[in-house]
Amino acid sequence: MNLNALIDHTVLKATATRDDVARLCDEAVEHGFASVCVNTCWVPMVAERLAGTPVKTCCVVGFPLGAMATDPKAYEAKWAVDNGADEVDMVLNVGWLLEGADDAVREDIAAVVRASQGRCVKVILETCYLDDSQIARACRLSVEAGAAFVKTSTGFGTGGATVGDVALMRATVGDACKVKASGGIHTAEEAAAMVEAGADRIGTSSGIAIVAG
Repeated sequence: MNLNALIDHTVLKATATRDDVARLCDEAVEHGFASVCVNTCWVPMVAERLAGTPVKTCCVVGFPLGAMATDPKAYEAKWAVDNGADEVDMVLNVGWLLEGADDAVREDIAAVVRASQGRCVKVILETCYLDDSQIARACRLSVEAGAAFVKTSTGFGTGGATVGDVALMRATVGDACKVKASGGIHTAEEAAAMVEAGADRIGTSSGIAIVAG
């Protein structure tokens, strides 16, 4: 299984420096990864460094809690796209989902989709905080709001991707959108298991270790 083209090569830690991000870009080009995923402050630099390569510039929005108000969340997405982002990984408002505020959750996602101006939007569900019925509901709301992907985790919650959650997400969305597994994926075996369960993309900071086997 060739995992390289499925990997979003990721650095989201607060301590990431310009040198760290530059190295990530160069590694992604060298290994043929799908994208480089960063916080929005790095988007202009990443877009410039990846220009002319097939590697996409991906960023996170409303990260890592998803609890910022909808308008500034959408503005962050618009700013990122205006500055070179090809893909936007937004964090769903988990609290709203847990209290059953489905209309608010749907509109929060839809606002980011609109602000992203046709770019790929992935919705991070933060599955570690949700039961199966809540994961399925979050998937349906994401599809209704026009998301391109549903994604398991930020990597900053109490747990990351599981094969069971990925399989549930795939079964729920069917062909309506894609699935990204992210959080705690460190080996080729773990990544392959996620793909087998239905993941179309792998988000990881361990991309080099994974492709090295």
